[in-house]
Amino acid sequence: MRDTIRLKHYSLRTEETYLHWVRRFIHFHDKRHPRELGAREVTAFLNHLVKSRDVAAATQNQALSALLFLYREVLDVPLAWLDGLERAKRPARVPTVLSAAEIATFLSKISGTKWLMASLLYGAGLRLRECLTLRVKNVDFDYGQLIIRQGKGAKDRRTLLPGLVVESLKAHLLRVKTWHEKDIANGYGEVELPHALDIKYPRAGKQWGWQFVFPSHKLSADPRSGLIRRHHVYENFVIRGVKLAAAAARISKHVSCHTLRHSFATHLLENGYDIRTVQELLGHSSVETTMIYTHVMNKGGRGVHSPLDRLEQPEAGRAVA
Repeated sequence: MRDTIRLKHYSLRTEETYLHWVRRFIHFHDKRHPRELGAREVTAFLNHLVKSRDVAAATQNQALSALLFLYREVLDVPLAWLDGLERAKRPARVPTVLSAAEIATFLSKISGTKWLMASLLYGAGLRLRECLTLRVKNVDFDYGQLIIRQGKGAKDRRTLLPGLVVESLKAHLLRVKTWHEKDIANGYGEVELPHALDIKYPRAGKQWGWQFVFPSHKLSADPRSGLIRRHHVYENFVIRGVKLAAAAARISKHVSCHTLRHSFATHLLENGYDIRTVQELLGHSSVETTMIYTHVMNKGGRGVHSPLDRLEQPEAGRAVA
């Protein structure tokens, strides 16, 4: 299964996730081989996740995707019985969005590289993974844009580079380049390349343009190849910084890295930008996905004024018990 996943260039995270669910599926059925199992066993496992483990719909769908991959791509088993399985529906939730004032307070409570990354999550509408895997050559200062390669759905797109971060980002890249030059001098300096480009271009891995914009502070062994490299910073570096900054800003809303992306989209729409433009900046396949932000814009309940606000009430009636 690992060989098949890597042949299809799936990410390491997807590989670990799929293997996790297949292991749980096999153990749930007393370590029987998946070839011996069928629709009844798959359905029983997925129902077990919901009824006994109370997992979310997204988690159940993730487990189903792993099993689909196992049977279709690895075991090459006909899936007439599995195609009929019904995926759990994810509940439609309105995204949490911070106001412009909350964003300003939040960013004042974070500093250094974490501030720079959080500013890009909000100012460019990046997903966390897109920020982590951003390469030096995909930062275009002249045109004021970031080029996102292999985003969600394996799609490339362009988004804006906020002017406020330009000088800080340039200074940050000078420090990163110093690290890279020291790594080269010490016999390292090679970075992981996507889709086996290191075979096609053997020297590309050590070129400055391919380095991560936000590299780790230390070298580490690549989990697949075992090579000593400088990977990008671990995602918890940013996640923890965002949580601590939100707490310091005394924001009562649930704030995550993705909240900053939600806020980016909502504030652009509030400022009058066309929804199609926002869709392209976010990398959404459908404008319907982007339209969710129209429901959380700062216009009250969809721009409707409450009839209560139109009543003239005596002062005594406004007292709070």
